[in-house]
Amino acid sequence: MSKAKITFIGGGNMATSLIAGLVADGYALHDIRVVEPNPERRNALQARYGVRAFAEGAEALADADTLVLCVKPQVAREVCTGIAPALPARAPLVVSVMAGVPERTLQGWLGSRLPIVRAMPNTPAMVQTGAIGLHASPEVDAEGRNRAETILRAAGLIRWVEDEGKIDAVTAISGSGPAYFFLFMEAMEDAGVALGLDPQTARLLTIQTALGAAKMAMESDAPPSRLREQVTSPGGTTERALAVFADADLRGLVARATAAARDRATELSQTLSLEAP
Repeated sequence: MSKAKITFIGGGNMATSLIAGLVADGYALHDIRVVEPNPERRNALQARYGVRAFAEGAEALADADTLVLCVKPQVAREVCTGIAPALPARAPLVVSVMAGVPERTLQGWLGSRLPIVRAMPNTPAMVQTGAIGLHASPEVDAEGRNRAETILRAAGLIRWVEDEGKIDAVTAISGSGPAYFFLFMEAMEDAGVALGLDPQTARLLTIQTALGAAKMAMESDAPPSRLREQVTSPGGTTERALAVFADADLRGLVARATAAARDRATELSQTLSLEAP
């Protein structure tokens, strides 16, 4: 399979997961390039996936159809302004997986109104089970959207949002979301140990229960509320536990926590937008 020449800027965990997905999907190896200054990462990517990896961007960018920006937001300005002079004359599609960097800011750093797709992946993308929100700038056409989908779908489920501001909500729900579930799993493990289970048993039962519940929710046409009702017998153990969660206002706590994450994402985006030239 060969669709377009892709150059990844940064060869860390997220780039590696996307490359792994593309390779698994049969994407042509000679059409995938990576710019990664760290020699160990560069050599590992070449050895494991057979893609071409470069220490600097000029050669890797020369005829790229798509750039995938996989660097930390803290160094984004330096990286973008550094590669801007090497961009091909025709406008490549830019896919950014950097949290908090607005499209207009990226265009300012890169020196032109390039078509930008912002992606908000989460860490399960590293095992090809991510939940990824996407937004396209007005310069992105239908072919560009399809190209972005090809790259990001290799790491998991994707959903488009039509308002760039909604990326902050995506960050609050799925971007930060794995940490919420890990925290709940920690609490479940601790509770199991407190109830007399050995730590390994508590951990495995918790993880498998989380996996099973997610699989049921994904494969069922019923909403989570209905699945919850099906496992809650009147007067039973589950009903008693859920009553404790209700008394503690679990729903309100989740709403406040996700709103706080959304607000922080907005703050970070506003801060970085002020750095645009």
